[in-house]
Amino acid sequence: MAGLNIVLHEPEIPSNTGNIGRTCVATGTRLHLIEPLGFRLSEKEIKRAGMDYWKDLDVTTYLDYEDFLRKNPGAKIYYATTKAPRAYTEVHYEEDCFLMFGKESGGIPEEILLENQERCIRIPMLDEIRSLNLSNAAAIVLYEALRQNNFSHLKKEGQLTRYQWKQER
Repeated sequence: MAGLNIVLHEPEIPSNTGNIGRTCVATGTRLHLIEPLGFRLSEKEIKRAGMDYWKDLDVTTYLDYEDFLRKNPGAKIYYATTKAPRAYTEVHYEEDCFLMFGKESGGIPEEILLENQERCIRIPMLDEIRSLNLSNAAAIVLYEALRQNNFSHLKKEGQLTRYQWKQER
């Protein structure tokens, strides 16, 4: 089954990666971590943020960006950056694409962005704001990609209990 992928380039904060991991488990998305990481994967903070879902996460680590490219030949990658001229809603996301986000303190390295300008995307926000929290940004772009693919493998309807229905009336 094809599925979406989130790539974190040198993430620094374990709770952000844990939150993103939990979102990945909830959506059937694979998580790719490009080293160096600012933490150890065994740290309790990352597991706490991912809660009991961390064991169910499909996660792969890579030595560096070149290792990632080598092990994912032909990957269609979208690079999230505040430097992009195009909004994340202005592109079509393939069902098996990769959504890359950079480290919290500096984003994706400029040399990578310059080599891939046509696939750089941004989340619109006010000029005065440097950037959004990494886990929030990843969720925003991921859910747009899922929406464009009609939430293909996700449960789309909930069910209220009788008690909840009575309270709603």
